[in-house]
Amino acid sequence: MVEPLRRPLRLGYGLAALVFVIDQISKWWILEVVRLQEVGTVPVLPVFSLTFVGNVGVSMGLFAAGSDVGRWLLVVATAAIACAVAVWIGRERSRWDVAALGLVLGGALGNILDRARFGYVVDFLHFFWRDASFWVFNVADAAITCGVLMLLVKALAPTKDR
Repeated sequence: MVEPLRRPLRLGYGLAALVFVIDQISKWWILEVVRLQEVGTVPVLPVFSLTFVGNVGVSMGLFAAGSDVGRWLLVVATAAIACAVAVWIGRERSRWDVAALGLVLGGALGNILDRARFGYVVDFLHFFWRDASFWVFNVADAAITCGVLMLLVKALAPTKDR
């Protein structure tokens, strides 16, 4: 039987691994099967398309790395954050927080690998409504966003102590 303190570790690291694998498989499919980089955009629904974007920045294209030095600085910075999240998972006992951190870690690792391999993060999920276009993102970005939102919900939720 697994020790009670080990279960959160397995949940966090297991969820991170699952997110990482799904993210990388989806990017492989987009690049190698759909060949979206060559096609550009594939309409799927009236509000959704697959659209290739090589994101050289961080979230929403901010802090774009226009050089190899910038690219590797982003890799190092995001890897340091991922290491901190991995340590946090090891210290956290709340299953909710561990799951949230697992989502963040898996997404971060997926995007770090992209940036190291390609020099950019492969984004391809594009939602829009009429003339309003939302950011193009990927599975890793979605996992990071969900994980951060989970942490915020818990942090802002009223407790008996407050």
